[in-house]
Amino acid sequence: MSDSANPVTAASLAPLKDWIGRSESVSEVLAPAQAAKLAATIDLAHAPVTGEPLPPLWHWMFFNAVAPAGEIGPDGHPKRGGFLPPVPLPRRMWAASRLSFETPLRVGEMATRRAEIADVEIKDGRSGLLVFVTIRYRISTTGGGAMEEENTVVYRGAAATATATVADPAPTNSRWRREIYPDPVLLFRYSAVTFNGHRIHYDQPYVTGVEGYPGLVVHGPLTATLLAEHLRAHWPAAPSGVSIRARSPLFAPAPFTVHGLPEEGDKRVALWAANAAGGLAMTMEARF
Repeated sequence: MSDSANPVTAASLAPLKDWIGRSESVSEVLAPAQAAKLAATIDLAHAPVTGEPLPPLWHWMFFNAVAPAGEIGPDGHPKRGGFLPPVPLPRRMWAASRLSFETPLRVGEMATRRAEIADVEIKDGRSGLLVFVTIRYRISTTGGGAMEEENTVVYRGAAATATATVADPAPTNSRWRREIYPDPVLLFRYSAVTFNGHRIHYDQPYVTGVEGYPGLVVHGPLTATLLAEHLRAHWPAAPSGVSIRARSPLFAPAPFTVHGLPEEGDKRVALWAANAAGGLAMTMEARF
């Protein structure tokens, strides 16, 4: 992290671009026990079993870094500087994903995920320094399943005080609507099933006192998964791809809503999440 003698500037962050092109591969069985745990976490009656397709976005349970306790950073994530660049800004958030589903990944198959740092973008604006790291993935299985994904993570400086986030108004014309109550147990269990140690999701003193948020942060991937499940509950076909963008954080235990609206002659479905005040928290576009 920075200090008065070595302040973080856009110029000092330029060497982070050397991480572009770094890659790694991880293999793991898409275990049915993990699928059962996620189904229980989001309160589904049926968990996919061996041989059945893994639902969209459930692959986020797998391929997560398994770092020893001594290699964990102060935010609960693995220390930086391995595969991901060592960004010296303390706050880290998932920002966006773009996914293309070619053939289904099936529960019980051995899968390999190849990851590559596709871009490191440094911005210096009114809100301070921001670093956007884009990671490109390809997942394939022994049974012929395949998908591609591109994720963007944003790093930002520390907040001086806890401040409320003002979100743009969410649309009000949804065809499907469901209310979600993100209690700490839901957040803890999703952290556990994805092996995500980020303290903003379960450590109230840390998230308010260190990172400056008003409460426990609902995982962006959890919100996206709930949107994908909202689609699955109302739409018969599996999407060929989805694009997701985080718009503003959601905080537990305030309720939020997920929405869906078919568009373009049923070739596309717009989905979004809204906070309790009607502010836009996340958008998702599903393509067929």
